[in-house]
Formats: sequence, C-alpha cells, structure tokens
Amino acid sequence: MIYLSTLLLSTFTTIILIPLFTALFVRFHALDMPGERKVHLTPIPRCGGIAMALGALIPILLWLPLHRFELAYLAGAGLLVLTGVVDDLRGIGYKIKFVGQIAAALIIVVFGDVSIRTLGALLPESVVLPDWVAVPFTVFAVVGITNAVNLSDGLDGLAGGISLLAFACIGYLAFQGQGIIIALIAIALSGAVFGFLRFNSHPATLFMGDTGSQLLGFSAVSLGIMLTQEYGVLNKILPFVLVGFPVLDTISIMVARMAKGQSPFLADKNHYHHKLMRLGFSHKEAVIVIYLLQVLLVTGAFLMREQSEWLLLGFYAGSSGAVLLLFRAAERTGWRWKRYDILDLIFTTRLRALQAKNIGIKVSFRALGTSLPGLLLLSCFVPAGIPVYCSASAFVLAGIVMAAWFFGSPWVGAAALRVSLYLSIPYIVYFSEMDPAGWVNGHVVLFYNLSFGVVVLFMVATLKFTRRRKGFQTTPMDYLILFAVIVMPNLPGMELQHYHLNVIITKIVVFFFGFEVLMGELRGQFRKIALVTLGFLLIMGIRGFI
Repeated sequence: MIYLSTLLLSTFTTIILIPLFTALFVRFHALDMPGERKVHLTPIPRCGGIAMALGALIPILLWLPLHRFELAYLAGAGLLVLTGVVDDLRGIGYKIKFVGQIAAALIIVVFGDVSIRTLGALLPESVVLPDWVAVPFTVFAVVGITNAVNLSDGLDGLAGGISLLAFACIGYLAFQGQGIIIALIAIALSGAVFGFLRFNSHPATLFMGDTGSQLLGFSAVSLGIMLTQEYGVLNKILPFVLVGFPVLDTISIMVARMAKGQSPFLADKNHYHHKLMRLGFSHKEAVIVIYLLQVLLVTGAFLMREQSEWLLLGFYAGSSGAVLLLFRAAERTGWRWKRYDILDLIFTTRLRALQAKNIGIKVSFRALGTSLPGLLLLSCFVPAGIPVYCSASAFVLAGIVMAAWFFGSPWVGAAALRVSLYLSIPYIVYFSEMDPAGWVNGHVVLFYNLSFGVVVLFMVATLKFTRRRKGFQTTPMDYLILFAVIVMPNLPGMELQHYHLNVIITKIVVFFFGFEVLMGELRGQFRKIALVTLGFLLIMGIRGFI
C-alpha cells in the first residue's frame, strides 16, 4: 500500500497546490506571454513546476530515509527548482541556468555517487571507467538530458507525458529489483506529473516552466543511471532510450542549425512538434503522435532491459532513423494529415435524429446520473471491512466537503468534491476486490462487475450526444491512462493475490472518468453529487468503527 499511498499523496498534493500557486504567479505577473515561437494565444502562469516539486517532495520526506543518495538527489533537484523559479518569475540568462545545471549534476555525481562506470557490452568485458572519465561523462549526460527534456516542453502536456512514461518504467524496474528508494521517488514524481497534467493537457491553463522541465529531466536521468549502474543485469543505455525522443529532437535540431552556420542554441520553430503541426496535425494530435513514439521507445527499452547494449542501441538508432526519414519524406512531398471521425462514419441516421431532438443526451445523462452514484454507494458495502485509518480519513474528507460546500465558493466546493472522490475511490475499490464481504458471491459479483460496463455505455453515449463545448473533453492524458490500464496489469509480477491488477485499475478509471463526465454536464449544479459524496464518505467512516 505504500506505493499506492505515495502515488495518491503526490498526485493530490500537486492538484491542491496548483490553484494556490496559480493565484500567486498571476499576482506577480509571472506569465508565459504569447509570441512568435509560442502556440498559445493567451498569457498562462508558469507555476506547475514548483507545485510538482512540492507534491513529490512530501511523500519522499515522509517515507524515505535520507541517506547519501537521497540527500544528494534532493539537493541537486532543489537547486534546479530554485533557479527555475527565479527564471519563471524574473527571467535569468541561459548562462546562469547552465551553471545551475552543472552544479546540480556535480552534486548528484560527486556526493550522491551516481556515475556511469560501465557501458556493458559497448566496451570490452570487465572494463570500468576511471573517475576522471566517469565523472565528466556522467555530468555531461545529466546536463544534456536535463536540457533535452527542457527543450521538449513546447506543447501542452508534451514534456509531462514523456516524463511520466519514463518514470513509470523506472519505477516498475526498481520495484522488480527491490530498489525501494528509486521506486518510491519515481512513483512520487509520476503522481506529481499526473496531477499536473490535469491542468496542462490541451487546452492548458498553466505551464510547468523551466522549474518543472529541469526537475523532470534531471530526475529521469539521475534515477535511470542509479538504477542501471546499481543492478548489473539491466541494460546500461536504458536511461537514455527512456528519454529517447527529447534526445533525438535536441540532437537533430542542433545539427540542422549548425549545418546552416547558425548557433546550435538559436531558438526557432523546427522542433518535431512544430513540424507535426505544419503537416496538418492539431495541437492534441501532435502530442498524441509524440506519445506514441515515446511509448515505442519505452516499450523497446523495457523488452531489451537485460539484452546486449548493442541490440538496444541498434533499436534506438533504427527507430530514430525511421523518424528522420518519415519527416523528411513528408516535408519533401508536401504530405498533409487528413482526419476522419470514425464515430461519425458509423453514426446512423436514426441516432442523428435522436441527437437533434436532444433525446439521446436526456436519456444517457439521466441514466449516468443514477447508475454511477448508485454504484459508488453500493461499493461501500462490498468490502468485508474497512481499516480504521481509511474510515478516519473519510470523516475528515466529509468535513472538508461540508465546509467547502457551505462556506466556500462553488469552485472550491467542486474542487473539494473531486479531491475527496479521487482520494477515497481507489481504496474502496481495492478493498472490494481484495477482501469482499461474504454475501458478495455468485450472481452478486456478476451484477456488480456488469454494472461497471453499463456505466461505461452511459458515459460514452453522454459524450457522443452532448452539445456542450465546455464539458468533459478527452485529452492526450486520457490516452496515457488507457495505455496504463492496458499495459500495467500484463507486466510480470503485477498480479494481486486472486485478482489481476487490471480489474482494480479499470474500476478506478471508470469511476474517475464517470464523475468527470457527469460533473462536466451538470453546469456547476453539484448539490446532488455533494450529497452522494457525503453519504459515501460517511458510510466509509462508520463502517470502519463497527
């Protein structure tokens, strides 16, 4: 449970802190203004990075012993966060940022003992790099990847999604190898990024700024190097392939600039995300394409985690070459992306008529508004018992919901509802699957599980029939969640006693998405949802003490 608690704590700490820092950054005019190289059209706060840093820091301080590596990592990351905040608030030159990156890299290498001492099969067997080679080489790698992730932060959700995939792989490999320290840090960072993406997916309401992008790049490479150098069976170039797309983007664009006789550090609009948009991809579609490329690289790195370094290097070189050739061919031939709405192709005339009369949305929305809260309340009685600490937390959350709803603004009340539901639902689903009550058997189990499928049908119908433009909208983050639901349960060693992990994850995702869709259609009228949430929390609270 410590891994789940770390993920939830970092996620919701980040979500809670973001509105506070948003107000602060707006007050001090720390905004990312529209410009020639920017794709956004309105000023947006750059406060996501500091919220993520604090969101990840809290569970790290709570549950990790602070030994040499942990202290060095926190000191290096803290230095980058400090320089990033100053840059996001006031703006500093690239030279000062570069000095800060080198200093952070030296801290993690010299004091944290994180260094690349072996390259596996890339060098003759048993060759260990001496300190005078390993230290500068590792510093160069840390600074390079920190900047690569920083430069990839060009579209809404792009750098965050890329980093989230890398942290998920690092966390899982560390978990498998009993590297609890690395696993918990990676999971804490994953939760912080996940909470941030709730606000950064297109159209973004805030950016991570240099604070966030430097933190993510530095953390990914530091944890990756520590993991692969500590555990001899893991591929030594795996950390670089996990952030392979930002590395490819940075190298290719710098080479192209130097080929034109320009400075490699000259700013322009020739990153791959800019090229995708010139080829006709929308903002959201460009992010999804890059996510797919990053998924390909992370999957390859995972599958070849114990294979020869030459094999993984060949895979990365081949994948990078294919990307370069495809972009070059598309630009030379003038190819443009054409999109089709698959649902519209199969949407029958009869259903279109129902949509025109608003019958579809009335039926599906009312059905969702009844079935989803009912399923949530039913879930309270499925576990055989609820731990006291969960019940105590439920009472606290119930108090927060009542206070926010009766004494706060509608926005505060809605935020309290979401936080309470997101914090409590994973636990009730977990206990329902792991320790069901005696009466939950046979036909009851079938009915309970089928109820989730019914909710999904009503949810999809509501999304299709709705005409609201400001309700729930799918984002690239949703595709990351779908990827996690499909992949995570099928990883080796991820079975939980008698139930596969996908059952738990799928039910949590159904609840989360269902309430997002429902609240998106309610136009701010959340009184019924508030009553259901209070009832749910009070039942959880009472059950733990009887």
